[in-house]
Amino acid sequence: MVSSLPQAQSSHSPNRNDEEKLLRIRHTCAHVLAMAVQKLFPETKVTIGPVVENGFYYDFDRQEPFTPEDLGKIETEMRRIMQANLPIIREEVEREKIKAEIEQLEEPYKLEILDSIKEGEIITRYLIGNSDEIWWDLCAGPHLNFTGEINPDGFALESVAGAYWRGDETKAQLQRIYGTAWETPEQLQAYLQQKEEAKRRDHRKLGQELKLFSIQEDAGGGLVFWHPRGAKIRYLIEDYWRKAHLEAGYELLYTPHIANLELWKTSGHCDFYRENMFDSMNIEEQAYQLKPMNCPFHVLTYKNDLHSYRELPLRWAELGTVYRYERSGVLHGLMRVRGFTQDDAHIFCLPEQITDEILGVLHLTEKFLTDFGFKNYQVNLSTRPADSVGTDAGWELATQALIQALNRKGWNYVIDEGGGAFYGPKIDLKIQDAIGRLWQCSTIQVDFNLPERFDIEYVAADGSRQQPIMIHRAIFGSLERFFGILIENYAGDFPLWLAPVQIRLLPVSDGQREYAESVAAMLKKAGYRVEVDRSGERLSKQIRNAEIEKIPVSAIVGKREVENQTLSVRSRKAGELGTLSLSNLQDRLQGAIAEKTNI
Repeated sequence: MVSSLPQAQSSHSPNRNDEEKLLRIRHTCAHVLAMAVQKLFPETKVTIGPVVENGFYYDFDRQEPFTPEDLGKIETEMRRIMQANLPIIREEVEREKIKAEIEQLEEPYKLEILDSIKEGEIITRYLIGNSDEIWWDLCAGPHLNFTGEINPDGFALESVAGAYWRGDETKAQLQRIYGTAWETPEQLQAYLQQKEEAKRRDHRKLGQELKLFSIQEDAGGGLVFWHPRGAKIRYLIEDYWRKAHLEAGYELLYTPHIANLELWKTSGHCDFYRENMFDSMNIEEQAYQLKPMNCPFHVLTYKNDLHSYRELPLRWAELGTVYRYERSGVLHGLMRVRGFTQDDAHIFCLPEQITDEILGVLHLTEKFLTDFGFKNYQVNLSTRPADSVGTDAGWELATQALIQALNRKGWNYVIDEGGGAFYGPKIDLKIQDAIGRLWQCSTIQVDFNLPERFDIEYVAADGSRQQPIMIHRAIFGSLERFFGILIENYAGDFPLWLAPVQIRLLPVSDGQREYAESVAAMLKKAGYRVEVDRSGERLSKQIRNAEIEKIPVSAIVGKREVENQTLSVRSRKAGELGTLSLSNLQDRLQGAIAEKTNI
């Protein structure tokens, strides 16, 4: 049964205390790391050391690169600091006094951090140590009370990477040491094992090995080239997507890839999203912009005609390719790219239709996620942020509609207070993959902003002109990222219905090739994705190649199979299936594809 992950009805979940303790452990580990580095390498300057997912990092300015041997020494020193159980003290300081101390230490980054703290704000530092040894850094916290509260067997330093001060490529290049920290050694080992499994499933590695896609640097970073097998899977995903949307009452749109820059000024993207947009281009003395979003195009399509309340809701969906400027340092395979296709849809509806429309999206989302193999997900409901547009009444209406839809759906969810978009509240889903990782995926957002900016209307029952409610939603998020998640979830071993090649026929010798080709032709005509191994390799090598390429079904064709007009069939999942007639094989294939399982 598909279900959301167990969560409380608010952000005060049962795991809140555990999360808070992990935050303090990891934040304190970062300071212990910096203390150890400056103890071993006194010439090193420290910058910042925040907590990140599953761990922490600290950025250092040091002329010599850190080596793996250095990381070992740093870990040893960190354990010594932990076992010494040194006190950690929070101290409020005066600006001028602490500035003089920093200048004496010759720590330029600390000075810059101090200067960034606004006048009137409380300045705090955290000190580790006692009269024998002491280290400190400017920090808002929180931290543990003693270094001994960190389990010395519950942390590990993982890697060293390059980073720029303040993320600015024009500023100093630093060395970033990453670490992970947990309450117990068992939690650490579980994390490290999951990390090793994640390496095995890395979509970038599997994408190359299985010839699914590539990132061609000659064309520029962050641009995806879909190879024949990857393109086949994309076609299957898109075909599924279109059919499911048409069945759910959506209509399909196609919109341009660029538009006059004035459109993006009207939509507000130039004000709120400019840093994520590519530079505009001039066409006949007018500025045009590659689209970072599909939303304004759908609004213009709506505005092209005057609509009656009787027509609403209108559900319009598009597989629309968008372009966003991402720095090269954050590009990551299919997960973070510069050009990608969103499975976008927008619903224009009446205020009283919001709950039913949101519920319909939840039903459709559940169908999608189930069919693609995801049975558990975390649901967040994000409410009004401090910086937002729209009336209190509008926000209350939309938020209550989202809550009612989730309650009617029966999904557990967490309330993310103030986490909504500036233009409306939203529901976000994080899907859990085969090794327990969560991936941000589906989103449903209510928008007050664009309908007002573009002044779109409908004719109400009383003849007045009213503003419709606009709902944004994406189920996959983007085809590229979702495909990357699929690769890692299945470790490249796709279920039969999604596999680019479903069946490979393996002729023992050239004498059986003609029969193999005729069987392949019949299977192709019946709609199956089949190929014949024409390599001329020995049978053992053909079987091995099919295994490496993760072909779901292999069928050996030898003299006996030709004589009996049969196939010796092997399932990658279930092993040997024995000798089957072509019709028996097709029956089993058809059933597995319909159930989205494997034979």
